Amino acid sequence: MKIEHFDLTGKNTFIIAELSANHNGSLKNAIDTIKSAKRAGADAIKLQTYTADTITIDVKNPDFKLNQGTIWDEKYFYELYQEAYTPWEWHEELFKVAKEEGLICFSSPFDITAVDFLETLNVPAYKIASFEITDIPLIEYVASKGKPIIISTGIAEIEDIKLAMEACIKQGNSNIALLKCTSSYPAPMDEANLLMVKDLAERFGVISGLSDHTLGIVAPIIATTLGAKIIEKHFIIDRSIGGPDASFSLNESEFSEMVKAVRQAEIAVGNVDYKLTLKQIKGREFSRSLYFVEDASAGDLITEKNVRSIRPGFGMHPKNYPIILGKKITRDVKKGERVTLELIKEDISKLI
Repeated sequence: MKIEHFDLTGKNTFIIAELSANHNGSLKNAIDTIKSAKRAGADAIKLQTYTADTITIDVKNPDFKLNQGTIWDEKYFYELYQEAYTPWEWHEELFKVAKEEGLICFSSPFDITAVDFLETLNVPAYKIASFEITDIPLIEYVASKGKPIIISTGIAEIEDIKLAMEACIKQGNSNIALLKCTSSYPAPMDEANLLMVKDLAERFGVISGLSDHTLGIVAPIIATTLGAKIIEKHFIIDRSIGGPDASFSLNESEFSEMVKAVRQAEIAVGNVDYKLTLKQIKGREFSRSLYFVEDASAGDLITEKNVRSIRPGFGMHPKNYPIILGKKITRDVKKGERVTLELIKEDISKLI
């Protein structure tokens, strides 16, 4: 599965800086954020494409008032999205800036009109946001465009994930990645359940990753060690500019530290390989082996007193110690000599 030039089946994790509402209503902030994300080491910048009218309606009754224990409680949906949306007339410029910076740019559409609009910008991929995973008609329409699809699973039960994947496959699109996501803002660490990153990949046979809303950078690092091939994290140039997502977003220095840590985690995970490297082979010199630990004469018996298993590892393997005990020595030896086959006079056919 590729998104533009980035191969998600390769060794590197695809690191996405989520712009979301972190422009705080300023095109300049949005452009500066993209440039900042590049400096921080992101591979991609992701937008959100909606308006308040395409995502909800302007009604002030209890159904439309946020009361889910979020940082946005007491606001109405329309009010929140009117504040948070990225104007569509900015998109072309933001895509252009991202390309100039060498960042992959794509978006989360929230209705069919947003998909049609994004198609005019030739987006390389689509993201289905957590709360849209139940919008099967939207997912089918996105899948019909034949682009890779990244789906967050924040509010999903297994049946929801199955339905979303079936919607994609029904359209002949199996380029699907699933992200573990905890749809709390910010998300408590004890609800991160990062083992699901591995389970999503194994259970559904897809690339998996993490859309992270926890504070800090610990969760992305752990997710990488569990096989995450995608890490998405909200990004902001400066939390002091404010905005709906500012409190759980990373600034440039924090995001940069996350990228460095993720890249180190990729290296540390490595591969399953029992062959020793040259350094490890050299390191075996520090292992145990059998040595004479006192002078002995030809004809003396090998005993626990004159032969021991000690460092370094140039002598006979310690597994042979019980077999050689009681055997005669063929010649005089000095303290510190390696025990070798030619120093043992009697039958040594049982040596392992």
